[in-house]
Amino acid sequence: MKSKVVAILETRTGAHLAELIARRGGVPMLAPALEEVPDVDPQDVATLLERWRIEPFKIVVFPTGVGTRAWFQATDSAGSTADLLQLLDAALVVVRGPKPVGELSARQVRIDLRAASPFTSDSVVEALSAVPMSGTAVLVQRYGAENRRLREALEARGASVREVATYRWALPADTQPLVAMLDALAASKIDAVVFTSAIQMHNLYAVAQSMGRAADLARQLNRLVIASIGPVCSRALREYGVNPSFEASPPKLGPLLTALDAALGAAATGLL
Repeated sequence: MKSKVVAILETRTGAHLAELIARRGGVPMLAPALEEVPDVDPQDVATLLERWRIEPFKIVVFPTGVGTRAWFQATDSAGSTADLLQLLDAALVVVRGPKPVGELSARQVRIDLRAASPFTSDSVVEALSAVPMSGTAVLVQRYGAENRRLREALEARGASVREVATYRWALPADTQPLVAMLDALAASKIDAVVFTSAIQMHNLYAVAQSMGRAADLARQLNRLVIASIGPVCSRALREYGVNPSFEASPPKLGPLLTALDAALGAAATGLL
């Protein structure tokens, strides 16, 4: 990775990822591609809890730590966390990955099912494969955008699915780092790009489109080492014609950085 320029689109842990890349001799280029905007409507939360008491949700799915925390912060503010905990105690609680576990454990919420790696919507569906679904009311904590893949899979088995919004994804208020990254990309001054979520590709394309550069984006990226954190991210990349060089397995930063180091080494010797 020595002296290789690695563009990082991650926002929340971007600085940490940049530090890890620098330790390996790489040159990190931070270009945050998304912003997590709180999207909890207190009235919606109150209405949801009222409905929940009358028509209980049998299954509740928590995909993300950020969304789980935001949901509890909303009920903390409304003084209704005790009600939420009581309702969760009567439901089957499912988590998609390790990040919601800490938030739920801090609230002493029992976790009944955990999706297996690589922690995708398909993993959640698989975790629920033995659970009867016909006529079952399922509540899903939404993360950034509507989870159509999970909703459609559960509805196909007869479930009634509702999503609760906790935050949404948006472009960063300052898109200049993304513009600078696209300039460097066009000038062939980047060796690798790290994608840690599907929405990063969507937003990168949106900024490129606003600059009149969308038509060249896939070609420019495909000249580089493209690191993908996991299958959902890889699927989004391919939708835009971008071929991931590798996919981290398991989908964590450690394996991703190890694979990135190897891929850049292979590229330098012409083996990639």
